[in-house]
Amino acid sequence: MNLTDDQLDRYARHIVLKEVGGFGQRRLLDATVAIVGAGGIGSPAIQYLAAAGVGCLRVIDDDTVSLSNLQRQTLFTTRDVGAGKVAMAANAVQRMNPDVRLHGLPKRLDAGNAATLLAGADVVLDGSDNFSTRLAVADAALAMRVTLVSAAVGQFEGQLGVYRGWEADKPCYRCFVGGDPDRAEASCADQGVLGALTGVLGSLAAIEAIRSIVAFGEDSAGKLLLVDALAFRFRTIAMPKDPGCPACAA
Repeated sequence: MNLTDDQLDRYARHIVLKEVGGFGQRRLLDATVAIVGAGGIGSPAIQYLAAAGVGCLRVIDDDTVSLSNLQRQTLFTTRDVGAGKVAMAANAVQRMNPDVRLHGLPKRLDAGNAATLLAGADVVLDGSDNFSTRLAVADAALAMRVTLVSAAVGQFEGQLGVYRGWEADKPCYRCFVGGDPDRAEASCADQGVLGALTGVLGSLAAIEAIRSIVAFGEDSAGKLLLVDALAFRFRTIAMPKDPGCPACAA
């Protein structure tokens, strides 16, 4: 399908990139990205994926906007406080880009419903705020053989990984973190988080989701990006597949 004149104008800066072009932009418009969590990471990811013209954004979050969210969740405004995040995200995306449909699911994802909520997605972007949800997302994405982009932030540090554990030489999320869903976690409410850092990680996660749809540059799967805002340092380390991983080694 050809791009319209308005689309040629809107996405011109993508189209002139030889790694994207008109064909790549068409793939973005035809793609579905499932985003788990519309918080500090999900908020900028939604904005940049919508601006990029990803045709369908499926956003899964059962939370409402609170005043303390606004320090980092730039998708929302003061007058959104008390409203459901997915509804407000849909309003924002509608204003931003008429090419994009946001399908909001005001539900809490868990191991029992993850496969249903993520079914049909081309890429899953996980910005959830607890370990048990991350494991449920990762297990469902692995079972469906859908690329998982997983980002996390705490205080002044962040991490980003891309997982395709069904491939012989690529790790899954459990290769990286193990499998204990009951391990102790500290929330950003307890320890704090630098708001702008969530914007950095959310934007990087959006890049990786786009890269999964329109292949360009080096493959990110099997690498872990570590961001240290205190030291002003970005590091990338290799993540080997765990030969004993119960999720993907077989």
